[in-house]
Amino acid sequence: MQMNESATEARVRANYGPGAAKQWHVQPVTSKLVTDLAGERAWARGNPLPDPLAKEALHYAYRVAPFDVLSVTVYDHPELTNPAGEFRSAEASGNLVTVDGRIFYPYVGTVQVAGKTVEEIRAMLTERISFHMKNVQLDVRVAAYRGRKVQVAGQVLAPSTLYITDVPMRVQDAIAQARGLTPEADLQHVTLTRDGRVYVLNMLAVYEAADRSQNWLLQDGDFLYVPDRRQTNIVIVMGEVKAPAVRVMTNGRMTLAEALGDNGGLDPVTANPAKIYVIRGHYDAPDLYRLDASSADAFLLAVQFPLLPRDVVFVSTQDVANWNRLMSQILPTIQGIWQLFDIYYISGAPLPVVR
Repeated sequence: MQMNESATEARVRANYGPGAAKQWHVQPVTSKLVTDLAGERAWARGNPLPDPLAKEALHYAYRVAPFDVLSVTVYDHPELTNPAGEFRSAEASGNLVTVDGRIFYPYVGTVQVAGKTVEEIRAMLTERISFHMKNVQLDVRVAAYRGRKVQVAGQVLAPSTLYITDVPMRVQDAIAQARGLTPEADLQHVTLTRDGRVYVLNMLAVYEAADRSQNWLLQDGDFLYVPDRRQTNIVIVMGEVKAPAVRVMTNGRMTLAEALGDNGGLDPVTANPAKIYVIRGHYDAPDLYRLDASSADAFLLAVQFPLLPRDVVFVSTQDVANWNRLMSQILPTIQGIWQLFDIYYISGAPLPVVR
């Protein structure tokens, strides 16, 4: 296997025309290039998705849903506040919101509460009870939140169903309530499924760059999935290294020097340090970067060269090593022919004639 730069250029010309081929070139790894790439941190790539509920989060108010349990307190009227007895919890003795979003309350009857805030329910109940009592002082709160929920799965310590409360729940909150992340979590590609659409959120930007735009407000029915970093955050190291392998990035980061070092370094016999390539992008027109590490101090550039997920690092072979390998494949054939000639010569038998 070898890196053929001219063949790649011909492929670009065939796919995109001569104009594109003129713009395409192998980029030598220099201090300027390293500085430019280092400024593009992995979490800063791409356009962050705006939170569609950002405005709602500014004036967040929980809206009651079916299966919630309400607790209604009418001061100076214990028979209305807790008719089942004072030793039962508010959740056990509260008013269950039915599947169609209604509750029954004395002197009021059946009323629709689903979709309303506790302030709206308090005002409605106060108005209706005032027809039967004077100076009504009434309070409403949610004794048990069971109506609105989100699901968290993937690389979290406790995948579970979480209930939304009167405190707004964001992606970061949901991950924390699921007891945090596993070591294999891929924070850059957290997926949020909502109303049949899938959104990819970069939570690494939230943790490392305080990018709050990625920390979306969650709503009822959301499904949050934290993928495995081994599915996407990998770097493939091939060629003349001691141990070709697939390396897993940590938090989406790895340098060229780390990729080479984790694989035992270059093969001192066959590697050509002047041609170390990083291959990135699509096959039709890949981005090619070449590091000339003939001098050991060039590895200072490799230490600062940032790799991206699914990069391929390829170390070329010395010309003399290619020649030796070619000869190692030809010599057994030559030796076999020579031994056959010796056998016929010693035995005195005529050599076979090939027609």
